Amino acid sequence: PASCSDRRLSPQVGGRIADRVFDIARTFPLALDVGSGRGYIAQHLTKETVGKLIQVDIAENALKNAVESEIPTVRVVADEEFLPFKEDTFDLVVSSLRLSNLTCVFVLQIHQALKPDGVFVGAMFGGDTLYELRCSLQLAELEREGGFSPHVSPFTAVADLGHLLARAGFNTLTVDTDEIQVNYPGLFEVMEDLQGKFLCMGESNCSWNRKPLLHRETMLAAAAIYQEMYGNSDGSVPATFQIYYMIGWKYHESQAKPAQRGSATVSFGDLAKIEGLLKRGKK
Repeated sequence: PASCSDRRLSPQVGGRIADRVFDIARTFPLALDVGSGRGYIAQHLTKETVGKLIQVDIAENALKNAVESEIPTVRVVADEEFLPFKEDTFDLVVSSLRLSNLTCVFVLQIHQALKPDGVFVGAMFGGDTLYELRCSLQLAELEREGGFSPHVSPFTAVADLGHLLARAGFNTLTVDTDEIQVNYPGLFEVMEDLQGKFLCMGESNCSWNRKPLLHRETMLAAAAIYQEMYGNSDGSVPATFQIYYMIGWKYHESQAKPAQRGSATVSFGDLAKIEGLLKRGKK
C-alpha cells in the first residue's frame, strides 16, 4: 500500500509538473514519463498538449495500478537508468520524485532520449527535506550518546543540481523550489512511513566508531524534542519536504542565444538618465 507521504506528495507534485508543461506554449507529439509510478503526472495532462505518453517504471505493480488518463499511453517495465529507447526520440520527458539524488547516468539517459529542442521537466527532493526529523535525531543522539551519525539520506543542493544538468548538455535551465508539509501523529509514525525511502538507520553508515542503531532512550528523547520544537497545537508533528522543480532544454540551433560579450549599444550608466528624460517628456 502507498505510504502517507506517497498519497499526499505524489499527486501534488505531479500536478505542479503538469502546470509547468502547460506553461510551455507548444504541443508534444510523444512524451516519456520516467519513474512514472501510478501515473501522478499523466492524470493532470491533456491530449491537447501530449499526443502519446510512454510510462516507464521498474515496479511492475505500480504500472498495473496506474491511474487512467485521457492520453493514449504505453507502459514499459524497465530500469530508469537504462532506458530502452533510441536517441532523439521524445519531444518531452517528465519525472516526478524519481530519485532523492540525481545521478549522472540518469540525467544523461534523459538527455539522450530527447529530440533536439526537446524539454525535460522534473522534480526531486531538495536539501532541506525532513529538517525537523534530522535536527531532532541529532540533538537527541548528541545528548544521550555524545555524538551523532546521519540517519537520513543526504539530498542534492540546488547549486549542484544546476551544474549536473548543465554538464549533461541541458541549456536554458530553470530551477525553482517549493515546500510541502505532511502531518503525522509523532516521530515514530514519520520514521515508519519513510523507512527505506529516506532513512538509513545505520545500514549504510560505514563509520567504524558509530553505533549502527539508535538506543530506545535516544529515540524517546528525539520524539520529545520533535514534539517540543515543531509540534502542532493538535498534538501532531509536521514533516517538511522541499521540492526542486527543474526545466532544461536539449540544444537546437533555432534556440535563442545570448548576445556576444561587448555587443551592447547602451551602457548601464545611461539607464540612470532615463527617468530624467521621461520627466522632461511629460513637461
